[in-house]
Amino acid sequence: MSILNKIGSAIQSFLTGIKNLIHFVSGAIARIFAPIDDEYPNTGVQPFEGELPDKKSKHYQA
Repeated sequence: MSILNKIGSAIQSFLTGIKNLIHFVSGAIARIFAPIDDEYPNTGVQPFEGELPDKKSKHYQA
């Protein structure tokens, strides 16, 4: 293999790496700025179903 073939192969490998990097980054950017595709149900405000703290608790508010 001559030196020119090695240099050409190295340049081609470098350009392929750059192309793959650009493809990876552009895919991430497209996913960040794409419309939201979450399909969570609309739950709204949930009622409190816990227990109120004791008067001795530091979180008690009268």
